[in-house]
Parts: sequence; structure tokens; C-alpha cells
Amino acid sequence: MNWMQVTEVENIPVRQGRVVRFGTLELAVFNLGGGFRAVESRCPHKQGPLADGIVAGDDVICPLHNWRVSLDSGFVKQPADQSERCVKSYPCRVENGIVLVAVPERGEREEAA
Repeated sequence: MNWMQVTEVENIPVRQGRVVRFGTLELAVFNLGGGFRAVESRCPHKQGPLADGIVAGDDVICPLHNWRVSLDSGFVKQPADQSERCVKSYPCRVENGIVLVAVPERGEREEAA
């Protein structure tokens, strides 16, 4: 995994998300107040833009159809019958006021974090 710089901490307000692209990989990065989370940017339902969703606890609610996705695991929590569906999640950390996300190296197999 490569740790990639995203932006300065203050550029993502608390309880909001931003879209970030690394080549063809598009992520939604969220500021939860006590830390940052990153997941694939599109809801597994109908590809809703998760970065535009409402953050509720450690979850994001898709703005299109209200699917609730865990920002820790990427698994869909609601609707309950969709618990097998998920988006990939990626580790985040902050160094010197900069948000970083771990993304797979070219050719590295991508797995959910």
C-alpha cells in the first residue's frame, strides 16, 4: 500500500466528505471529528455519490436512496436485507496536518480494509 496525500485537515469540515481521485480510483474521504475515513465513492445500490451523503456517527447515508453504509467496514447497514453488499474501505491517518489514505500499489490486489 502507498500512503497518498489527500489535503490539509481543515479542507474537510467535520461531518462532511470530499471526493478524491488517484488515477482511476475514486474515494470519498470523511472527517468524523475524531478521525478520517475513506471508502469507495459510489453507493453499491445505484452508484449514489457517498461524499455528498449525511454523516451519522460512523456511517454515511447515501443522498439518493438513504442506504446507510459503515465508514469503518464499508458494509451496508440499512436496508437490513442488503448487509452482504459493501464498498471497499481504506485506512486513513493524519501527519503534520495532512490527511493521508493508503491505496493499493499498481498491480497489488485490492481488498477491503
